[in-house]
Amino acid sequence: MAQKKLVSWLLGSLEEWRDHRDQNYLEDWKEYERLWRGEWASQDRLRDSERSRITSPALQQAIENHTAEIEEAVFGQGDHLFDIEDDMKDKQKADIDYLKSYMKECFKKNKIRKAVGDIVLMASIYGTGIGEVLLKKTKELVPAQQDMPEVDSIAIGTKEQDKVNVILKPISPQNFLIEPTATSIEDAMGVAIEEFVSTHKVAEQIKQGTYNDVPLYNTTPDHDLEDSWIDEEYNENKVKIIRYYGLVPERYLDDVEEEETIDLFDKDEEISDIMEEYGDLVEAVVVIGNDQALLKASRSPYMMKDRPILAYQDDTIPNRFWGRGVAEKGYNMQKAIDAQLRSHLDALALTTVPMMGMDATRLPRGSRFEIKPGKSVLTNGNPSEILMPFKFGATDGSNISTAQAFENMLLQATGTLDTANMKTAPAGGELSVTLSGILKKNKRTLVNFQDQFLIPFIEKAAWRFMQFDPENFPVQDWKFMPSSTLGMLAREVEQMQFINLLKTLGPNSPVVPILLQGIIENSNLGNKQQIMQMLMQSSQQQAQQKAQEQQMQTQMLMQTTQASNTKTMSEAKEREALANKHMVEAQVEPQVAQAKLMSALSTNLPNNNDDETSKEFDRRVKIAELMLKEETLNMKKDDMEDNKEIVKLQMQKK
Repeated sequence: MAQKKLVSWLLGSLEEWRDHRDQNYLEDWKEYERLWRGEWASQDRLRDSERSRITSPALQQAIENHTAEIEEAVFGQGDHLFDIEDDMKDKQKADIDYLKSYMKECFKKNKIRKAVGDIVLMASIYGTGIGEVLLKKTKELVPAQQDMPEVDSIAIGTKEQDKVNVILKPISPQNFLIEPTATSIEDAMGVAIEEFVSTHKVAEQIKQGTYNDVPLYNTTPDHDLEDSWIDEEYNENKVKIIRYYGLVPERYLDDVEEEETIDLFDKDEEISDIMEEYGDLVEAVVVIGNDQALLKASRSPYMMKDRPILAYQDDTIPNRFWGRGVAEKGYNMQKAIDAQLRSHLDALALTTVPMMGMDATRLPRGSRFEIKPGKSVLTNGNPSEILMPFKFGATDGSNISTAQAFENMLLQATGTLDTANMKTAPAGGELSVTLSGILKKNKRTLVNFQDQFLIPFIEKAAWRFMQFDPENFPVQDWKFMPSSTLGMLAREVEQMQFINLLKTLGPNSPVVPILLQGIIENSNLGNKQQIMQMLMQSSQQQAQQKAQEQQMQTQMLMQTTQASNTKTMSEAKEREALANKHMVEAQVEPQVAQAKLMSALSTNLPNNNDDETSKEFDRRVKIAELMLKEETLNMKKDDMEDNKEIVKLQMQKK
């Protein structure tokens, strides 16, 4: 009884959510899917007389170009999806490298890249990308060896170890239910995923104890849950599963857990008060099979009480959960292109296929008129009077040019690039300016993906590892950052800018190695890492060689300066010695002069009488004194000049 109450309450809410979704979105989604696949359906007929079933590939091209651009932006650096911000006080960075490697290895093993690509594709088609984070515990066989001391040997084999896997499952909007008033997963009272799964998978979950062992009766086919292009459904060995994540009344959940001891018959009265019905809600996980059997009902088992559902809008519609995709943007132009092409083909059929007008009364009785090469036609009279070929005018070729104009409008509406239209870029204009609008639109989608999907997914995956695999993933408040790169289109534009900049620089410019590194990093070369290493080694060698050349130049300059200083010092010493010599000579010179004077005074004197001799001697003495004074003045003058030279030399030494 408790299970029936919970199932009845939950199915009642889900039915209202499903009706709101189907009435507002489902038919449009199915048509978007047919246009993307190029499938024709009778409800897509544009006029009653239309016979052609051609579907233009313009919208397909826009969706695939947009998807490829976003996917390349996300995985532009391989599996490097995110970075972990470490504590500034933590000087050991080995733990961060280990955690990133551990998560990336798990993501690669569980094909997260493919799942993200599928979600981005569905967001481009339907406008909203949805994914479910699943937890799966498995046992893995790993090579191992064990010592055998009894026989002094080593046994080589395998051993089992438990492995916690986080899986990302893409969810189609046709299989997703959410409260109509909600604008996000967290704001909704709950969300549900309904899909058909194989019966053996349900039996496996029952065997593991995840699901309750309850009888499952046959379910009715639901074409809305199947792919829209499937004509014949497979209705054998499958079970309809509804996985609900959200709030449920606590009393219903408690009644299910204590069903054996609680009398439920006094609770059948209808609830009328809002607080009585919605005031005691708790976060829970509920699984229903075939719209009638409760397979699982429990409180949220996750430590952060979060819902394992992620969703993002390809293009934002404010205050709405469902977004706007490329298919919706280009829908009107796609229908216009199809209308032009189909009308052209219908007109072409009338003008190219031969038709005949004939007089039926003059044909042989019971004859079947056919036209084919070599066939003889029997008539009762002149064939030129009975048969007349005709056609309905000529086909107007302007339909094709009009369709091409509509295709340009579609590319403009969807913000995607057609490689054939690259030739229409203005001559001499920068491609980056021409494509700036496209790059900005893709950037908006990329920001939505990072903020609403990528980082929340990595955080939820980290929480699952912390809770269910604490031995390999320590519990800590990690900060995750996205590391998405440029998309293909933006990458090509930036590469062209780098190359143009290289043309303006010389080969010896110090900026050239930096630009080359940027070009290689933005490329998709298979040996990119090897080229980067060689480029870095070459840059290091050039830097070392340049440093050695600078060191040699510095040494030569020092040696030249030292030699110049030595020469200057030797010249100074030579001048100082010469000055000392002059000083000594100056000191000796008065004595020599005095000696010479005394000799001159005492020689060549007259011998006539003493008076004349005395007068001649006095005259010579006076002349000698004058000559001595003049010599003394000259010597003082020379001493002053020598002192100036000595001062200059002393100043040079300082």
